[in-house]
Amino acid sequence: MAGTVILTGANGSVGIPAAERLLNEYPQLTCIFTVRNAEKVDNNTQNLRQVIARCPDAKASIYQVDFANLSAVHEFASTMLTAIETGKYPALRSIICCASYWNLVGDSELTTDGYDKTLQVNHIAHVILVLRLIGSFASDGRIVLFSSIGHYRKPNAMTSYLPDIPDDIDLLNHPPSGKDKHDLGFQRYANSKLVITTWMYPLNRYLQQNPRFKNITAVAINPGGLGDSRCFTTNTARSTQLAQRFVLKPFMSMIRYLADPTFRSSAEAAVDVIKLAVDKAYQGEQGYFTLLQKDDSDPITMDESVQQRVWQKSLEWAKITKNNTALKNAIE
Repeated sequence: MAGTVILTGANGSVGIPAAERLLNEYPQLTCIFTVRNAEKVDNNTQNLRQVIARCPDAKASIYQVDFANLSAVHEFASTMLTAIETGKYPALRSIICCASYWNLVGDSELTTDGYDKTLQVNHIAHVILVLRLIGSFASDGRIVLFSSIGHYRKPNAMTSYLPDIPDDIDLLNHPPSGKDKHDLGFQRYANSKLVITTWMYPLNRYLQQNPRFKNITAVAINPGGLGDSRCFTTNTARSTQLAQRFVLKPFMSMIRYLADPTFRSSAEAAVDVIKLAVDKAYQGEQGYFTLLQKDDSDPITMDESVQQRVWQKSLEWAKITKNNTALKNAIE
């Protein structure tokens, strides 16, 4: 099974073990790893390089792509298009959209593109990659999007504010500010996951309607509660960091047994992600998954009118037109 796999956020908590599984279990694949900072001063990227170095036969490259800059994402997509067209890299087998961001200690941050940073990094940038590169996929490629249990519009221990998709979707890029930095920050994160999950459904529909792409499928995975994730130490309050250090990590197995059966390590989540992305057993799967089990996403994600509003607005945000995607039947 030859082909190219693009893994975004490859130096993250799930990204590094996912990269390691790809390199060790699928050495025939060409792996493209994107990171925000590819410099040697970035310890996380150095850890990724060490993983690659332990696989001397690996066909792997690291690209620096800042998902908070859509011009950089478009430029990377153009680079990949040319590399695949000229035979430098084989056709795509999968894009794994692992890059993620949240800020639980501050108000919404606007990127230079004018979008909420959480929404842009988690969703809009990946829309660019998927739709710009869809014509470079093998006939039976796969797209793995990252959702979360937080996308459900029901009470969540992380926030007192429920996620939602407003009638005016542009409001997601101008979320409210307030004293509850943590709760509002998690709501922005949950909103992005709700949008991602909703977007996945029309993506599959348009792919199936196109004879060229009918065997390419997309899934949105809730990878579970990741007790060892570095996200708990980034843009979080001291209390959250201490909770992870003294409760979440040391008692991970107990929490999984007593409270949350999806609570687990990032390495465990990486196993499922790679299976969904390239394992033959999951060929043709689409829809929402909790771990490796097909599941029901929030009811609003199944509303086709909401799906279409999310789809159209995502095209606008990502600047996707008939001129820069092969999925032309999806562009009005």
